[in-house]
Order: sequence, then structure tokens, then C-alpha cells
Amino acid sequence: MRPRTSLLAFALVATTLAIPPAQAQADPAVTVSVNARAGLESVSDAAIGVNHAVWDAELGTNAVADLMKNAGVQAMRYPGGSYSDIYHWRDNTAPGGYVAPNTDFDHFMAGVRRAGSQAVVIANYGTGTPQEAADWVRYANIEKNYGVKYWEIGNELYGNGHYGSAWEADDHADKSPAAYAENVKQFAQAMKAVDPTIKIGAVLTTPGNWPDGIVAGGDAGTWNQVVLSIAGPSVDFVILHWYPGGSGAADALSKTAHVTDAVWLVRNQITKYAHKDLGISLTEVNAGYGQNTQPGALFAADAYASLIAAGVFTIDWWNVHNGIGTTSTVEGQPDYGDFGLLSSGGCTTDGSVCEPPMNTPFAPYHALAMLSKFARPGDQLVKAAASDPLVKAHAARRANGDLAVLLVNEDPAAAKPVTLSYTGYSPAATAQVFTHGNGATAITTTTGSATSVTLAPYSLTTLVLRPTGAVTGPARPGRPAAGAVTATDATLTWAPSAGTGLKYEIHRQNGTITEQWGETTATTFTAHNLRPGTRYTVNVIARDGSGKVSWASPPVIFQTGTPAASSCAVTFADVNDWGNGYVGSIDITNTGTNPIDTWNLAFSWPTAWQQFNSGWNGTWTSTGSSVLASNADFNKVIAPGATVNIGLVGGYSGPNVPPALFTLNGTLCTTR
Repeated sequence: MRPRTSLLAFALVATTLAIPPAQAQADPAVTVSVNARAGLESVSDAAIGVNHAVWDAELGTNAVADLMKNAGVQAMRYPGGSYSDIYHWRDNTAPGGYVAPNTDFDHFMAGVRRAGSQAVVIANYGTGTPQEAADWVRYANIEKNYGVKYWEIGNELYGNGHYGSAWEADDHADKSPAAYAENVKQFAQAMKAVDPTIKIGAVLTTPGNWPDGIVAGGDAGTWNQVVLSIAGPSVDFVILHWYPGGSGAADALSKTAHVTDAVWLVRNQITKYAHKDLGISLTEVNAGYGQNTQPGALFAADAYASLIAAGVFTIDWWNVHNGIGTTSTVEGQPDYGDFGLLSSGGCTTDGSVCEPPMNTPFAPYHALAMLSKFARPGDQLVKAAASDPLVKAHAARRANGDLAVLLVNEDPAAAKPVTLSYTGYSPAATAQVFTHGNGATAITTTTGSATSVTLAPYSLTTLVLRPTGAVTGPARPGRPAAGAVTATDATLTWAPSAGTGLKYEIHRQNGTITEQWGETTATTFTAHNLRPGTRYTVNVIARDGSGKVSWASPPVIFQTGTPAASSCAVTFADVNDWGNGYVGSIDITNTGTNPIDTWNLAFSWPTAWQQFNSGWNGTWTSTGSSVLASNADFNKVIAPGATVNIGLVGGYSGPNVPPALFTLNGTLCTTR
């Protein structure tokens, strides 16, 4: 949660004025490739969300509800970040905090209903009880028939002081993740006894963000490991928050690259510790720079689209209103350091700078409105990419055959002429074009080409395309499951499509290119000759006898292992983590029959935000992502069956994905 009227955690730096569009220099043509066969995840009915807070006097008003409806907001979270752990719903109080008039639950739900949205409600864990939460469920869903589906158990409870920092209220004597998890089970049992159809969420830490990776004294593991191991079987989804920060616009906008690996790591943790499938929500997010100006809008559009594509079912912007912070000028526009979507109409303490009138939309509001034009509930995102790193591309396929393409130009000065190509989709010549540029107060709508468009500097553009001819084909197959995964093989199985005489094509995504591995009339396929330690994304497509094809199935993502038998084995462990760095321990075992005399161990970091800082028990060198450790004099010989240990200090500024492959003197080792 970002408190109202608090100073920003991230410094805002004034930048130069934007070049007016008429003077902006166009870059060489950018190629955008869209592949409708490369299916990603589908859009949920709660994908585009926002946060509301009980200290906001505008909560539930018709004016705000209508603005949320106009932006296509699908979910509203209540009662507001850390206030949730001091808030008592029956009397609309938050001891120790301010509660504005007319912000009680019924007023909130009136606004939700007027906006055509749905509620995400946070039960008070910090100073509340399971009974209080169960009574809230009864009031909401039995007495009032509000049909509130999603219920979180507390907010940011890892901030209760257990790891040192304390901002979250928690009256429980035991503030460990184990205590939180055990209490979550009690909350879930009490709440589902009232309404078994509700979905319960437990708080996790976001990979690459404090205190992810930290093991506090007395704990059996990290917060996520402990919470998922104990509470995982009792809940339905997990809760992440993400404030990625940034030293400037370019740095802040680059953080969306973290999404794929962060979600991948959380899914792995869920599988490993909860042993069931859990939904993933991101119920607080905001930009690290230019919160009220175009960088905030560009970040919001790219982040929401990336998170939806990865399968996050709700993304909730912090906040609808928040309050003025540190002011600056960003690309010619006033930025108020306000984490709200809408202006609060306030002034700095010295009165020198004032926000525009109450409820004036800031730039990220228009980004959410653009997202609702781009991706609608039930749409399936498909792979899209641009040749220019300053252009972000996303695409979504609709049930009626339309295809939407969202383009984000992150260059503040240069227009980008774009040529679009399509695989697995044939668009009509013209497209409906929605645009929002730097400083704009609305989204404009025009008609343009389906294959070319010029993106203004610092702009959002969505093309909505119609297909040529009728779009019919078999129903798409079910999501494949990957089993018997080894270093080089994996067996895929899936639920069949309705119909007879179907063949199934198996496609691996490689960027925006799909590589067809094979086809079969069965609902299982074994892929061979895969690369060890490699992450694969695979779809299945059904084809009927006339050649018509289905949409791509939802994807399966799996990673191959390392050789079961090798002359060496490596165990890599994070043994002491502090949130942006850690001590790593590496055991090298000679599993062969001959001594190893003189050795070199090589590996690479999986991401650009990981680095080697120092090491011991050997000679270490690091070039880019590549790391090499060579023996010291005292450990140059590893006898058969013997193990030597080396160590390093690593750093990271995003999801800390462990290296998958290690080679010893050029031989690929078994990773344990």
C-alpha cells in the first residue's frame, strides 16, 4: 500500500520537454509480428482492476463509479491496502486511521454495481478474527446477495515486523509466516462454512522484491515456502504486490520484463509447496516513475497486458485517489507524484503547486481505458513482438474472430512507423485505431490500415482488426500437461476437442515463431531431442478434415532437466538472502570413476538483472551473464565420489531465477 499524502518511495526527476509531434523525427520502420497460433492465457472477468480506500471521501460516488465504468474497470478492491488490517466492516471504523464519511461497505458496493464491476474484499487479519470475516461473508453474500467472489486474508503481512520492517498491523503474538498460514486456514474454514463458493487468497511475496528469498530466524523457509506449505491446500489463489521502482522513465518502463520470470517462479513455488493449482492475483501495482504522466500510462498498459498474458487473473492499480506527493515535470507535463488514477484536487503543503480539479483523470486512467478496448473477458492473448526494443507489442484474439493489437511506443522523442505481419490470421485491409498520446486527455478513434501505422512518441495505440471471410473451426483443445520430463524428452497430454476425424498439431513457441513438433490423432505426444535446462512453451491446435484449425490451446510451460547420469553433479543453493543479494553455495561432486585433476565450472545467469559480485574457494571470472570458477590449489583434485564446495555472493534486481545448467570441464553436469 502507498499511504495517502505520503512522500514517494521513488525520487521523481524532472526531464526535458517532449518534442512536439509535428517536429518528432521518425525512426526507421519497425516490424511487429503477431502469431495467432502462439496462444497465451485468456482474459478473466476481473482482469482490469483498481483499489479503493475508506479514507477516500469519493469512494462509491456516482462520479467515480461512472469514470470506472467508462474505463472498463472490472474489479474494485476494498477497503484499502494496510487499512484492511485495522478496518472493522460492521461499524466502518479503522482505529488509528481516518475513515471518510459514506465509505462503508454498502456505499462501496453501490459504486461497484453502478460501474458494472465486481468486488475484491480484504478481510481484516491484523486486528480482526475469523468470525468477523465470516460475518462479513454472510452479510455480503447471504443477506445482501452481493455475490462477492474474491476474499483476501490480510494485506502485506510480511510487513508485520517479522523481517525487521513493520508497517502492517498484526496483533498476533506470533508474526511468523507459519502463524499467518495456520490462521489463514481458520479464516478460510469459517468463511467457506458460510459460502463455499467464495475464493480465498493468501498473501505471498513477489519474486525479486523484499522480503522474497529471506529466511528469518526460526522459520522453516521463506515466507512463500512456509505459507504455501501450510495454507496452500486451504486457499484458492495467492496475492502479490508490485512496486518495481525506477531511477527514471526508461528504467521504470524496463521493469515489465520481470513479469514472465516472476510468474514462472510463483507457479513453481505453488506446485512444489501447495501441490495444487492456485490462481495468481496482483492486487497492488503502480509505476516507479511519472505516476500521473505518460510513463505511468505506458507502464500500466504494458504491465497489465504482460500479466494477463502470463495468467494473472486480476491486476489492481493503486489507487483510485491517493494524494499529491513530490511534484515535477515529465516530458512537458506536470506530474504530482500521486499514486491515484484520479486527481484528489489537493495542493503541496506550501500551496505552490495544486492538482487539477477533483476526479480529473491522470494518464494511467487512460491506459486502463485503452486496455479495456484491447482485451475483453474471454479473449485469448497471443504472441506479438516488435523489432525495436522501445516498442512493446501485445495481441488478443476475440471469440467473434476479431484480433486486437496493442502497441506501446516508449520513445519520448521519435515517432515509430510500424509494419505489421500476421501468422495464423488474415485481417481485412482496414482497422479501427485507438490512440492516446503524451498529454492527451482522451482516447481518439480513427480508421487505419491493418498492416501499417505510425506510433506517435510516448503513445499507446490499439488496432482492432476484422478477419477476412468466416472464422470457423474445431473447438480448441484443452491445456496440455507435461509429464515424464527429462533432460531431452517430455510427454504432453490434453483434453480432446469436440468432433471426429481431428488431428492435433503440437506447436512450440520460439519468440513469435511457432515450431511444429509434430501431429497426431491421439491426445498424447512425446517430444524428443529437447535441450536440457530449457523452458518450453507449447500449444496444441486441432485441425479437421477440411483443413480448418482451432484456436491454440492454453499453453503449457515446462523446463527440461539435466542428465540423470553424468560424470559430475552440482547442487546450487541460496543459503543467505537479504532481498537484493545472497550468499550462494555450490557443491561439485565427482560422480565418475576417475579423479578430476584441475577443473573449471561454468554457468550463466538466466536474466539480465542477475550478477556475480565475489566468490571464494576458487578463482572466479565473470563476463556479462557468463560465470567461470576455476579450482584453487587446495581443491584441484576431486576424487571419485568426493565433493568440493565453492561459494559466491550474487546480486539481483528482479526475479532471482537459479541457473539451470552447469558444465565441468565442458561436461554437462546433473543439477541436483
